[in-house]
Amino acid sequence: MARVSEMFMQQLSDMHVMDIKDPIVFVVDMINGFIHEGALADEAINEITQNIIEVLEALDTRNIFIADAHPPKTREFLSFPSHCVIGTRESEVVEELQPYIHELFHKNSTNTFTCMDFQSFIEEKRLDAYQDIIIMGCCSDICILQFALCLNAWFNEHNMVDHRIIIPVNTIDTYHIEGIHDAYSCNEFAIANMKANGILMVKSLREGK
Repeated sequence: MARVSEMFMQQLSDMHVMDIKDPIVFVVDMINGFIHEGALADEAINEITQNIIEVLEALDTRNIFIADAHPPKTREFLSFPSHCVIGTRESEVVEELQPYIHELFHKNSTNTFTCMDFQSFIEEKRLDAYQDIIIMGCCSDICILQFALCLNAWFNEHNMVDHRIIIPVNTIDTYHIEGIHDAYSCNEFAIANMKANGILMVKSLREGK
């Protein structure tokens, strides 16, 4: 679960799987380079893996995994240390989630919305077949935030009123570096920001009533 204070979490409610309509699931950056090894890895993020699996199994619908995959010299490394280079273990989805992959997109920035695979997905109108878009993974204040806000703005621009973006907070998290990047404050900022912009932020997706 996203590292947030207990008081902050009390603002959110659970959502039931039966209330989800025509879903597609995006799992963002659940890869070794953000969990097990590398400059931006935080093993604590792995605690959301089982929650992600439970959602994937409960919904049993189309999913797309997104993975950071950078060339050795990429503009993003001006802002972040080298990470998730193409062809390394860092850019691979964590072992526990690999059996669940239906489709895999690679991105060279923090924003899934701008990656070539996702742009093709939109241009081919593949998103039109779905109503609820579930986003899970990391990092909540960077990749999740940017993807959710851009996709939501795109829905607004095209007046796609039937589409909802839903993010279960127990399936997202961000990395913690003491004195540099506080997971608690970054998570709370991201969740509040997305909620204020019309993203449906829920504690979890649960089966049954």
